[in-house]
Amino acid sequence: MSRATTDTTVEGVPTVCAQRLRVGIFGGAFDPPHWAHLALAEAALNQLKLDVLHILPTGQAWHKSRVLTPAEHRLAMCGLAFGDLPRTRLDVREIQRQGPSYTADTLCELAGEYPGAKLFLVLGADQLLAFKSWVRWPEVLEQATLAVANRATNVGADGALDQVQEMDLSSVDLPFERLHMPLKNISATAVRAHVERPISRNGALDVLVPEAVAGYISHNYLYQKHS
Repeated sequence: MSRATTDTTVEGVPTVCAQRLRVGIFGGAFDPPHWAHLALAEAALNQLKLDVLHILPTGQAWHKSRVLTPAEHRLAMCGLAFGDLPRTRLDVREIQRQGPSYTADTLCELAGEYPGAKLFLVLGADQLLAFKSWVRWPEVLEQATLAVANRATNVGADGALDQVQEMDLSSVDLPFERLHMPLKNISATAVRAHVERPISRNGALDVLVPEAVAGYISHNYLYQKHS
């Protein structure tokens, strides 16, 4: 599998093989997907030795106060960002699901599709710190191993910091595996802010997001404030 697909079924994987699979789940709004998302996906694939990594754009995000960019745009950008990564699958189930998207429901579905497989939930450190606010978080913990990459603190609106510091995870009383990757001073909030500012709109957006995603954002006039 050399490119991401939008298939949510297990094609050609006999049960006896599925029992040996290592399956990753990487969810998020991906509004938009940026270089740190891509680096985290690569780290998960390589360090966890995953057979497949499901990329799951959020549908109705229960925990976000702002309105997300329409799902078709976020899905298209995910295809452009992750499409060349091997062993990835662009999974549309949360976008298609009616009502709020809960990770516990997604994990239950994937456990049924990959019987006996080991599931890994790929997270950033900020998500780990908020994990106990998730709906049915103990259920999530029972279904999957948390795989966490640290991230820079105090990311500015322009996506740059003079000094890079990791988030402090010493107080986390949850079991998790660490993913090791260089800290990326990038957030989706910083990308949107960059595009919103007319003075910086013509700047090199591809330092924040993959070139194809930058082109998609520009072509579709995403994140620009209209007067």
